[in-house]
Amino acid sequence: MLYLPTCHRLKATLVMCVAALLWSMAALASEAKSSAAVLSSTAGSSQLKASAVLVDKSNRSLRLLNNGETLREYSISLGKQPVGHKLYEGDQRTPEGRYVLDWRNSNSKFYRSLHVSYPNRRDEARARKLGKSPGGNIMIHGLPNEFHYAPWLYKGKDWTDGCIAVNNTEMDEIWELVDDGTPIIILP
Repeated sequence: MLYLPTCHRLKATLVMCVAALLWSMAALASEAKSSAAVLSSTAGSSQLKASAVLVDKSNRSLRLLNNGETLREYSISLGKQPVGHKLYEGDQRTPEGRYVLDWRNSNSKFYRSLHVSYPNRRDEARARKLGKSPGGNIMIHGLPNEFHYAPWLYKGKDWTDGCIAVNNTEMDEIWELVDDGTPIIILP
């Protein structure tokens, strides 16, 4: 057996540990890259698209549906006044009812956004009776671009002005799986 002085044995042990750590990190990186490749290949056009979006305000959930089957489900944040239907611009409520996701914005002040077709004629008439504007920039979106690095500030809180918010990774999935013209139902 080869005898090495103590400091050389420590160096040899340290080199072996670093080598094992680097090998493990490379294996993990390879596995993560492989998983990302699988996800990106399934996020393409061959993956099932949502035929409808269902938002349940009371459960803080958004489900992407395909012919009634759940494709994905996400936890959401709502307007700062989440109870009740949106009545007018500035009430910080999220609308309730049947709408359509009618257009998208990749350059909004929030990470990606899908527009909810609020207000409909009934919403406009209700706001008019109150002498108010119904508003109309209701979206499903990710985090504010200026705070994308701090998702923990938003998790589990109702912080929007009436929109439906998810984290940015979830918004990427929704963006890929939901086409313009997809119906959205927002339950109380």
